[in-house]
Amino acid sequence: MEATEIRKLAALEDTHWWYRERRALLARSLRRLAAAGVRPERALDIGAAGGGNTRVLRAHGWRPLALEYSAEGAGVARERGLDVIRADARHLPVPSAALGLVVAFDILEHFDEDHLAAAEIRRALRPGGTALIAVPCDMRLWSAHDVAVGHVRRYDRESLRAVVEKAGLVVDELSSWNVVLRPVAAWRRRTSTGSDLDDLHPVVNLGLRAVITAERYLPVRSLPGVSLMLRAHRPA
Repeated sequence: MEATEIRKLAALEDTHWWYRERRALLARSLRRLAAAGVRPERALDIGAAGGGNTRVLRAHGWRPLALEYSAEGAGVARERGLDVIRADARHLPVPSAALGLVVAFDILEHFDEDHLAAAEIRRALRPGGTALIAVPCDMRLWSAHDVAVGHVRRYDRESLRAVVEKAGLVVDELSSWNVVLRPVAAWRRRTSTGSDLDDLHPVVNLGLRAVITAERYLPVRSLPGVSLMLRAHRPA
């Protein structure tokens, strides 16, 4: 992702409906892990950018390290008081079996060799450790936005499951996200000429936030959406 996009993301992520809800989904996953008896320990947030998800991890008791490839993103995370390192997701600078949790939201789609990044996630996790992964889905939604933010592909359920299982992880849950607003996204992508990371009018932002929040309570996770969310673990 270009430096300008990183700065734009950092400026938007605290208020933009999409980033707010994605943090809420991460928080919900962390609460579910806690309810299942998983105690917070060392965690890695791959592709942390400005560190929005890293701060969620810290707020829930985890000891997170933000990993960001770009100097711009790492600088923003550091400015926000987060522990951050610069590295490539295909070569994680952490010991094997060292982490209880790895978060990789919107990372795999940036690599031709997505299997290498998935394998590194598996290597870094301790046996029983959890991976939380999010990717954009459906090549029918491919647009100038994907080009602007450096995507190589969009996934379907089968291709995402395949790359994760090939890496040696066991998939526990795979669901769609941003289902209700998919028609809006499809229309927007057909007319877009660049990134969708826009500073929306507050009323529009509030309306979209209300819709995406309502989706939490609707039985739509098996339907086509704009993103896929996956939870997996490294087997013992």
